[in-house]
Amino acid sequence: MSNDAPLSGSALTITAGGYTAEIASVGASLRTLRAEGRDLVVPFAADEVRPAFRGAVLAPWPNRVVDGRYTFGGREHELALTEPKRHHALHGLVAWTDFRTVAHEPDRAVLATTVPAQEGYPFRVDVLVEYRVDGDGLHTTITGTNAGDDAAPWGTGPHPYLVAGEGRIDDWTLTLPAAEVLEVTEDRLVPTGLAPVHDEFDLRTATLVGERFIDHAFTGFDRDAEGLATIVLTAADGHGVRVSFGPECGWAQVHTADHVVPEYHRVGLAVEPMTCAPDAFNAGEDSGLVVLAPGAAHAASWTIAAV
Repeated sequence: MSNDAPLSGSALTITAGGYTAEIASVGASLRTLRAEGRDLVVPFAADEVRPAFRGAVLAPWPNRVVDGRYTFGGREHELALTEPKRHHALHGLVAWTDFRTVAHEPDRAVLATTVPAQEGYPFRVDVLVEYRVDGDGLHTTITGTNAGDDAAPWGTGPHPYLVAGEGRIDDWTLTLPAAEVLEVTEDRLVPTGLAPVHDEFDLRTATLVGERFIDHAFTGFDRDAEGLATIVLTAADGHGVRVSFGPECGWAQVHTADHVVPEYHRVGLAVEPMTCAPDAFNAGEDSGLVVLAPGAAHAASWTIAAV
């Protein structure tokens, strides 16, 4: 990235089938996504420091590692605490990395970086991010490849804030076809255990978001014959946005974007398909944690489309 590049990094635009996406190289972030001129995600300006992880790539873990500590391969590791108020390591190691451009075509952009072996994560993993648009929406695939000599823990996901239409999320309707929710402590969002969806978390049929607060991970999705789960957010006029993801993403974090900064507060709904649960580095493979053998690769994909 040159010194005269925007604060969000080099800009890549792709367009096809009525969709236009703008990608910022810092964090390989989805900066804007529009369908026929309508925003599907909360945008941010090119010459702006990306707020609230909007559109960032999360790897080699999504969500949190509690207290930044975990054990892997019989060794204890301690990560830097990037969510100091809650005392956690948040959203991986590449969200502020300036990715390099591997390919840029009218309807496709590919960006890449390498997570270097470092204190707390002594593993080398190559990260490849492909964005592609067509008449069915924006398709994203993140692939992690172990470039080191030892097995490495891996997880990934995106961080888009979805926009259904005019207004704020209180006025929108959410369909979240998940049977289970990961309950967490109120203060630090530390996982305490899975439970059947209940009360404000049972969103398996279209439900007005209203004033409810959500910052939880969901699993146990209803899926179609191809293994796709779909979360749908609609406005009063029937228009909206959906996210579909395959079985490699067994989890999705959903957050109502409650924020102390007024201009960020409840302006979109974070819907984050994840390959693993929060704190998977401690919960292990039963939570979806991927263990990458040397030379092995793992890919996860999702699609954002207009409704």
